Amino acid sequence: MRDILTTPNLINFLTSLADGDLNIATELVWLIIATVLAMVGGAIGGMILAGKDIGYQLSAMLGALFAPAGVIPAIFLGLVALNFLTNY
Repeated sequence: MRDILTTPNLINFLTSLADGDLNIATELVWLIIATVLAMVGGAIGGMILAGKDIGYQLSAMLGALFAPAGVIPAIFLGLVALNFLTNY
């Protein structure tokens, strides 16, 4: 495990991720992180809104499925705009 964490490629990737450099690898990682956070938020929101009516598990599942549908295009457009603005 220590050998994996000390490879130069991983250290360079983590450094560019922490520095805020935007390239295709860091954008994909941010997109995955944002999708997971949107799914968690959607599940919690679904449970709060419709948990008593349709059941907590079903409402959490529906919230987790539908939340990224609105978030992923917004994140993608935001990353494209940030990438465009960093070049000028």
